[in-house]
Amino acid sequence: MSEIKQTILIAAGGTGGHMFPAKAFADEMVARGFDVILVTDPRGRRYTEGFPSIDNLILSVTNADEGGLKGKINAGLNLLKSISQTKPFLKKHSPVAVVGFGGYPTFPVLYNAKCPVIIHEQNAVLGRVNRFFQKKAVKICSGFETLNFLEYKEKHVVCGNPVRKELIEAGKAPFPEIKPNGTLRILVTGGSQGARVLGQAVPDAIAELPENLRQRLFVSHQVREEQCDTARETYGDAGVQAEVWPFFKDMATRLKDAHLVIGRSGASTVSETAVVGRSAIFIPLPSATNDHQTYNAESMVKSGGADLIKENELSVKRLSQLLEMRLMNEEKLKERGAAIKNAARPDAAQRLADVVIGEINA
Repeated sequence: MSEIKQTILIAAGGTGGHMFPAKAFADEMVARGFDVILVTDPRGRRYTEGFPSIDNLILSVTNADEGGLKGKINAGLNLLKSISQTKPFLKKHSPVAVVGFGGYPTFPVLYNAKCPVIIHEQNAVLGRVNRFFQKKAVKICSGFETLNFLEYKEKHVVCGNPVRKELIEAGKAPFPEIKPNGTLRILVTGGSQGARVLGQAVPDAIAELPENLRQRLFVSHQVREEQCDTARETYGDAGVQAEVWPFFKDMATRLKDAHLVIGRSGASTVSETAVVGRSAIFIPLPSATNDHQTYNAESMVKSGGADLIKENELSVKRLSQLLEMRLMNEEKLKERGAAIKNAARPDAAQRLADVVIGEINA
């Protein structure tokens, strides 16, 4: 007679920043013999392909800060409905633990959970829902050492951010060789939000670099669709080889091949860049809640492997000067890649799994 598997419920908001770490953790729990069930929102449905869950619940929870008074009323009604929908889902599966990765869909789950609740915060600032459930959680796990708005320090465990297996593998590759006067590869990623500024500032800054440096560059730039043609034209006029697309599927390969990364500093971008070990220039999204992207980036600046430019201090001249300084010192690029890698936690999924299993067995 086969042994009945214990079930872990994972709740995560529907952005890649929540769902990618949730999937990496789910893969680890399945590998350890658990069943996994998932609660997310309609956006998260895009990430359920390949998610190792035996059952999914999609909740229509909305942001109360959007849509004025009508939006707040609808958000309240949707939340009540979602709390009601979550109860039978929990009863059906009887999870031994609930792990919340933040985002609005986690609220009904954490609210109804009767088993141990563990929350994981990917950013260096506790998100709104995770902050609300600090008291109920038995452990508060985080992606970074710093965790702002943390009230229960005795519950805090630094695990790191779980990243996808292909990025762990990419991190095992050596820093790409730079031959004398050889190609220097730059990866530019804007994230799902805020790519517009990078789509304009980065090509313009690269176009200002000395000609002998521009001729050595190969730029992979992920940019908003409506900016693709302009960015391609700017690179072309500057004599820079470039691939410009709205989305790159093979991000692990591109990170592995890059010598330098430019991007926003969402938790996933920062953690993936660090795990692969590539020096970076981070430009935080200023509208990020509680300025959490700045705090994320600061943790990597402390490692000695990253630079931070705030958007209100960003200019084509400043970015171009910084790029020239970094790219002209090839040995330093390698050293900075090693420094940021030392700050990474490639075993974050295993660490988080250890915490969860420890609470189940407590």
